[in-house]
Amino acid sequence: MNSATVRNLLVRGMLAGLAAGLLALVVAYFLGEPGVDSAIGFEEAHAPAHEHEVELVSRSLQSTAGLATGVLVYGVAFGGIAALAFCFALGRVGRFSPRATALLLAGAALLAAYVVPFLKYPANPPSVGEPDTIGRRTALYFLMMVLSVLLAVAATIAGKRLAPHLGSWYATVVAVAGFAVVIGLAYAFLPAVNEVPGDFPAALLWRFRLSALAIQATLWGGLGLIFGELAERLLNPGPATGRAAPAAN
Repeated sequence: MNSATVRNLLVRGMLAGLAAGLLALVVAYFLGEPGVDSAIGFEEAHAPAHEHEVELVSRSLQSTAGLATGVLVYGVAFGGIAALAFCFALGRVGRFSPRATALLLAGAALLAAYVVPFLKYPANPPSVGEPDTIGRRTALYFLMMVLSVLLAVAATIAGKRLAPHLGSWYATVVAVAGFAVVIGLAYAFLPAVNEVPGDFPAALLWRFRLSALAIQATLWGGLGLIFGELAERLLNPGPATGRAAPAAN
């Protein structure tokens, strides 16, 4: 691709990320925020009476402008990153159309960057987790995420190199199996984090984690579909639907 095409795809990726972020914002507001409010209520009900934290940012601002800013910036940033990854992957991961390649990349990103770390270190609402361990928990989560992304890239490269010898089907099976085995070992050897209070409502924890997964699925699914359509129209423009009018005599 020439630089102009890459630039056009980057802009379209960021716009697609913005649109996908708006979709994710709706899901976050209607599915995620009620769980956050319930968790905060649980925390306040169980806090000692003498503890009163100064509220630097109001809860209403956090759940509206703060939420919108975070989700939209996240969407635009990852939309740009996804567009650059698309420029590299198009034609290298298979003979897929731009639309299919974008959707495939979005699905792989959702799996490697979120679902795999989520299964080991799932999202927790407020009042879950010790303040003293937040640094350790964050480091473990990002370690799992980086490991998952690097292994996904390595599995893709290995599958491409094995394809001429094993065929596409068996090369894919071997690559996926290798990814699953190494991730399984990481799950087994990395330390577990279990700081959920014994009296925390299980239904609330489940709904919060499900909503967190739904937000990410909406963001990446929307990004793949919207950017795929924009990339398809840029790289494979359809033929003109009409003919030029005949010249007047």
